[in-house]
Formats: sequence, structure tokens, C-alpha cells
Amino acid sequence: MMLIGIPKEIMVQENRVAALPETVEKFVKLGFEVMVEPGAGAGVFVTDDQYQSAGAVMGADAKDVYDKSDIILKVKEPLFNEPFNTHEIDMMKKSTILITFLHPATPSNHDGVKKLQEKQITAFTMDGIPRISRAQRMDPLTSMSAITGYKAIIIAAGHFPKFIPMIGTSIGMIKPANILVVGTGVVGLQAIATGKRLGGVVKAVDIRPDARKEAESLGVKVVGFDAPPELVIGRGGYAKALPEEWLEKEHQALAPLVADADIIVLSALVPGEVAQTLITREMVETMKPGSVIVDVSIDQGGNCEMTDPGNERMYNGVYICGIKNIPGSLPVHASWLYANNLYYFVENLFKNKTTEFDMTDEIVKDALVTHKGELHHQGARKAMGLSD
Repeated sequence: MMLIGIPKEIMVQENRVAALPETVEKFVKLGFEVMVEPGAGAGVFVTDDQYQSAGAVMGADAKDVYDKSDIILKVKEPLFNEPFNTHEIDMMKKSTILITFLHPATPSNHDGVKKLQEKQITAFTMDGIPRISRAQRMDPLTSMSAITGYKAIIIAAGHFPKFIPMIGTSIGMIKPANILVVGTGVVGLQAIATGKRLGGVVKAVDIRPDARKEAESLGVKVVGFDAPPELVIGRGGYAKALPEEWLEKEHQALAPLVADADIIVLSALVPGEVAQTLITREMVETMKPGSVIVDVSIDQGGNCEMTDPGNERMYNGVYICGIKNIPGSLPVHASWLYANNLYYFVENLFKNKTTEFDMTDEIVKDALVTHKGELHHQGARKAMGLSD
């Protein structure tokens, strides 16, 4: 019988949790034991007693959970744990199975990936789930993206020093804000819908024909440029990284749109790879003071050259948001979605009812980052200069 450990998240302002009482019950029915760190569910208003009623045992503290667990389920990548003066990876047993969002291709996470290799941790990244029908219930990129797109516009509205909708006053008419959404996947589509609901004039950019059609179906103007489909469409319909000469063409197409925008939401991602820089310093400098950029692609490096990863900043009068855990600001629904994604991933991982997982399974292969000291994730290998 394997023990699943649920530690409390330690990233600043991260209130999500990797398991809820309803998924604890499901894990127990599958034959797992579950140990939860005290207070792990506090951010979503779930008490320790509720976890115990669902069949979990409570660990003494984070160290106890890491010491005893065979499988660790987390929301975000392991970090340095200040109260214990040690890194969360160093708190894990050798050969622990870690399942979380790792974003292993992102340069700031490379040291953590190397530590996982050194510690012989088998690590899976939830942003590696492939876009196939069988994996839909396990896909947190989709479930978290819906939250991110919605909240990105709310963040922008909170920092924008003007009205977003058109407002009629006795003095005159106030014009609506111009909103530019770059990348019309799930994040972008939700940002478009929310921006429209707030009364903004929304324009969208995507290099994929099908993605542009989806944005157009929401009644917004789709702008940008065309590129050969074989250059822009990758596996599962996701975008591919553009070659340098085509990236420069995209910069040229985006420049006037950026200068005209009051609010920009950046969500152009290539799964498993570092996000490409679409908004340069020079473009930011053409924006009006008081404008807002919300760079939600920052977990994979960011689409804006001036984004400060994990932080907010003002540059040349433009507010640039680079916070990394936007879904964590809506933790109740985010945790419900993510905890169920994790449950279905674990169920599939051990579908053979043994402690060995199926390395021929496409879902397992795509999500695998490190195993027995080897780095398997192709996006991380490419970003670290290790591609075969």
C-alpha cells in the first residue's frame, strides 16, 4: 500500500491544495493511504477534521508528510521551506514520486529539475498532459486556464486607472478601453469573454487559423498576420515556437497593436517549452502611461521582455503583472478542478494495479520529467541544451 502525501503549499499567496476530502475518499477506495499536512486545506476552507472524516491521516508537520510519503501531490513546484531551513526536494525520500506543476523548461526551474535528478525522484509535470480525448479529465492546463483568463482581466481592471466600458456622463462620453489578447487558447478565450462583459473593445491575436476562428466566434476582431500552418500548428492543435525570421514578422505585426492598447493579456504558449518574447522593451515604451500588461505566460518565461517573473512592476508608466499563481487567487474552484485532475492522473498512472507505471502510455510519457536520475522531458532538455 502506497502513501500519498498532501503538503501545504508554501508559495506566497498560493491557497490551492492538491487534494480535497472528496478526492481523498476516491484515493482510499483505490487502495492508497493518504496523509495531509495540518492546515493544508485552510486556503479553501477545508478543515483537518474534514480530511480525517474522508479517510486521511494527519501528519505532524510538513517534514512528517515528506518523510513518510511514497507519492507527493502538489500544486506548484518545490521551493525552499523557510521554517525547516531546507528545500522541499531535499525533504523527499529517494525515489519518491512527485506530481505537480513543474514547468521544467522554464530557466528559473532548471536547478530544481537537476535536484530532482540527483535525488532520484520520479517527477511528473501536470503541464505535460497531452491534448487527447482520453486525457481531458486529467488536463489542468485547460481547467486552470479558464480561471487564469477570467482573473487576468479582473487584475487588469483593478490596476487600470480608467473605466473599461463606455460611460456616458453629463460632461461627455468616456471612450471604452482597448483590450488586446495575444494567444486565443483557453486562457485567451476566457479573457476575451470577460473583457467583452466588462465593456472593453477587444482585439485578439493568434497565429493558428482554428484558434482565430474560435476568437471570431466570440464576436471580436482578430488581427495579426498569417504564417504557414506547418510552422505554427503543433501536436494537439497547440502553437509551435516560431523560427526567428517569423518571430520578427510577428513583432512587426504586433507593434502598432501594442501602441494602441490600453490593456494587454499575454497567453501565447508552446507546451513544455520556454514562452517566446512577443512584446519587446521598445514596444512597451510606445504604450500610453497607465496602460496594463498581464503576462500570464510567465510560468514558462513570459511573453513580455519587461515582465519580472513572480512580481509586479511599473515600467515607463505601464503596470506589468508577472505573478505566477493567478489560479491560486480563486482557490476554491481552482482546487476542486485541479484535485480532480490529479485524481484521474494517478488513477491512470497505476491502472495496472502495481507500483510500476506504464511507460508506453502517451500520457505518462509526456508528463514524465525525471526518472531514475535521467531527464526525460524534451522541452526541458531543449531549454537546457541537452536535446538529442
